Amino acid sequence: MIDGETFLSYCVQVSLAVLCLSFLLTVLRVLKGPTLPDRILGLDMLVAVAIGFIAVLGIRTGFSFYVDIAIALGLVGFLATVAFARFVMSRKPEDASLAPGAKGETRR
Repeated sequence: MIDGETFLSYCVQVSLAVLCLSFLLTVLRVLKGPTLPDRILGLDMLVAVAIGFIAVLGIRTGFSFYVDIAIALGLVGFLATVAFARFVMSRKPEDASLAPGAKGETRR
Protein backbone atom coordinates (compact mmCIF):
# COMPACT_ATOMS: atom_id res chain seq x y z
CA MET A 1 0.00 0.00 0.00
CA ILE A 2 1.23 3.52 -0.82
CA ASP A 3 1.35 6.12 1.91
CA GLY A 4 0.14 9.72 1.42
CA GLU A 5 3.54 11.33 0.84
CA THR A 6 4.54 8.84 -1.83
CA PHE A 7 1.22 9.28 -3.62
CA LEU A 8 1.60 13.08 -3.49
CA SER A 9 5.11 12.78 -4.89
CA TYR A 10 3.85 10.69 -7.82
CA CYS A 11 1.02 13.15 -8.48
CA VAL A 12 3.46 16.09 -8.47
CA GLN A 13 5.76 14.33 -10.93
CA VAL A 14 2.88 13.47 -13.28
CA SER A 15 1.47 16.99 -13.12
CA LEU A 16 4.89 18.50 -13.88
CA ALA A 17 5.22 16.19 -16.89
CA VAL A 18 1.77 17.16 -18.19
CA LEU A 19 2.52 20.85 -17.65
CA CYS A 20 5.82 20.53 -19.54
CA LEU A 21 4.01 18.89 -22.46
CA SER A 22 1.33 21.57 -22.50
CA PHE A 23 4.01 24.27 -22.31
CA LEU A 24 5.79 22.86 -25.36
CA LEU A 25 2.57 22.53 -27.36
CA THR A 26 1.56 26.06 -26.45
CA VAL A 27 4.94 27.47 -27.48
CA LEU A 28 4.53 25.72 -30.83
CA ARG A 29 1.11 27.38 -31.23
CA VAL A 30 2.57 30.78 -30.40
CA LEU A 31 5.38 30.33 -32.92
CA LYS A 32 3.28 28.74 -35.67
CA GLY A 33 -0.19 30.22 -35.06
CA PRO A 34 -1.31 31.56 -38.41
CA THR A 35 -3.08 34.65 -37.08
CA LEU A 36 -2.43 37.22 -34.40
CA PRO A 37 -5.43 36.14 -32.27
CA ASP A 38 -4.04 32.58 -32.26
CA ARG A 39 -0.74 33.87 -30.93
CA ILE A 40 -2.47 36.02 -28.29
CA LEU A 41 -4.49 33.04 -27.14
CA GLY A 42 -1.28 31.01 -26.97
CA LEU A 43 0.36 33.65 -24.79
CA ASP A 44 -2.65 33.64 -22.50
CA MET A 45 -2.36 29.87 -22.25
CA LEU A 46 1.33 30.22 -21.37
CA VAL A 47 0.32 32.36 -18.40
CA ALA A 48 -2.14 29.68 -17.31
CA VAL A 49 0.52 26.97 -17.60
CA ALA A 50 2.96 29.13 -15.61
CA ILE A 51 0.35 29.52 -12.87
CA GLY A 52 0.01 25.73 -12.86
CA PHE A 53 3.79 25.33 -12.52
CA ILE A 54 3.86 27.77 -9.62
CA ALA A 55 0.98 25.97 -7.89
CA VAL A 56 2.63 22.57 -8.26
CA LEU A 57 5.95 23.94 -6.99
CA GLY A 58 4.10 25.41 -4.03
CA ILE A 59 2.63 21.99 -3.22
CA ARG A 60 6.00 20.31 -3.70
CA THR A 61 7.93 22.69 -1.44
CA GLY A 62 5.18 23.46 1.04
CA PHE A 63 5.62 27.26 0.83
CA SER A 64 2.32 29.10 0.76
CA PHE A 65 4.02 32.21 -0.65
CA TYR A 66 3.79 30.63 -4.12
CA VAL A 67 0.02 31.06 -4.01
CA ASP A 68 0.48 34.82 -3.76
CA ILE A 69 2.83 34.76 -6.73
CA ALA A 70 0.34 32.72 -8.76
CA ILE A 71 -2.48 35.17 -7.95
CA ALA A 72 -0.32 38.14 -8.98
CA LEU A 73 0.66 36.40 -12.23
CA GLY A 74 -3.00 35.67 -12.92
CA LEU A 75 -3.89 39.33 -12.53
CA VAL A 76 -1.03 40.48 -14.75
CA GLY A 77 -1.91 37.83 -17.34
CA PHE A 78 -5.52 38.99 -17.38
CA LEU A 79 -4.47 42.61 -17.92
CA ALA A 80 -2.11 41.58 -20.70
CA THR A 81 -4.87 39.64 -22.44
CA VAL A 82 -7.21 42.62 -22.23
CA ALA A 83 -4.49 44.88 -23.63
CA PHE A 84 -3.83 42.49 -26.53
CA ALA A 85 -7.56 42.24 -27.24
CA ARG A 86 -7.85 46.03 -27.34
CA PHE A 87 -4.88 46.14 -29.70
CA VAL A 88 -6.47 43.62 -32.05
CA MET A 89 -9.81 45.43 -31.98
CA SER A 90 -8.20 48.82 -32.70
CA ARG A 91 -6.35 47.65 -35.80
CA LYS A 92 -7.35 49.26 -39.05
CA PRO A 93 -9.16 47.17 -41.68
CA GLU A 94 -6.19 47.68 -44.02
CA ASP A 95 -4.02 45.75 -41.56
CA ALA A 96 -6.14 42.65 -42.24
CA SER A 97 -4.65 42.48 -45.74
CA LEU A 98 -1.23 42.10 -44.13
CA ALA A 99 -2.27 38.85 -42.47
CA PRO A 100 -0.42 35.72 -43.56
CA GLY A 101 -2.12 34.14 -46.54
CA ALA A 102 -3.69 37.38 -47.80
CA LYS A 103 -1.16 37.66 -50.66
CA GLY A 104 -1.88 41.34 -51.18
CA GLU A 105 -5.47 40.77 -52.31
CA THR A 106 -7.96 43.49 -51.47
CA ARG A 107 -11.67 43.05 -50.81
CA ARG A 108 -14.29 45.03 -52.71
